[in-house]
Amino acid sequence: MYKKILIPLDGSPTAENVLPYARALSARLGIPVELLAIVDQREIARSVSAADGLYLDRLVEDETRRSEEYLAKIGKTFAAVSVNSTLARGRAAEVIIESAAADKATLIMMATHGRSGLERFLLGSVAEKVLRGAANPLLLVRATEAARVDGEAVLRSVIVPLDGSELAETILPVVQESAKKLQLEVILFRAYVIPYGAYTAGEGFYDPVNLEAFLARLCEETIDYLERKTAELKRKGIEKVSYIAREGLSADEIIKFAGATPDSLIAMCSHGYSGVKRWVLGSVTETVLRHAGGPVLVVRAQS
Repeated sequence: MYKKILIPLDGSPTAENVLPYARALSARLGIPVELLAIVDQREIARSVSAADGLYLDRLVEDETRRSEEYLAKIGKTFAAVSVNSTLARGRAAEVIIESAAADKATLIMMATHGRSGLERFLLGSVAEKVLRGAANPLLLVRATEAARVDGEAVLRSVIVPLDGSELAETILPVVQESAKKLQLEVILFRAYVIPYGAYTAGEGFYDPVNLEAFLARLCEETIDYLERKTAELKRKGIEKVSYIAREGLSADEIIKFAGATPDSLIAMCSHGYSGVKRWVLGSVTETVLRHAGGPVLVVRAQS
């Protein structure tokens, strides 16, 4: 499974929103933690006046010292596992991706801003760049001003969105192991909806009778698929496993269900491509990441 948790921090309360989840997972999985702070000299240079630029080296040294002290303080909040603090220089997203790439069994954990809509991920656009560029599994936590950053988060269930594809199902081995070690209930989730083109029949006339039959068949097929996957997980030793079928658009229904399920984690798979290519399940994964209120684990499928 995972051999280490990498936690990038920038000293902000937003970034610290990930810490309760990191403490809980590291303690229950028994794996070490690496806290990472990054000093970007170019970013510091852009944020100071020309006069202050004469003292750039001193400013970088001051930032380095503050970061070291900050990581040492945060490290003391992890009581049950080994904690290593790393201070690096460079561009944040690039450093995070490179640091994690040394071992594919490293889980990156980061916080995103708590705002919804079209607001970008925080730390600036760092989390989004890591999301698109890293090959490692990534757990993102939506930050809120009211969230506690001390103690350990509680996780009771993992919601697993499936769409019937082999790609989506590649998350299942990760879910199996996580559920056993973290003692989580597994909830398989699939949404179904009538395709837009099905709303016309013949020469464009609406046919409600056929659509009702079509919708009933979709529901039946969805439930049959989820029952089979539930039975497979039970045969593999997962005791607490159930399923939910909902009519509606996938991303909307996943977000809605997760919001009504306290202490839950969403676990999804993305395409195996890295770099500029987009994450899949279509745009479902990206939509869930932008709007889900709780933590979301994204694992890149192997291409």
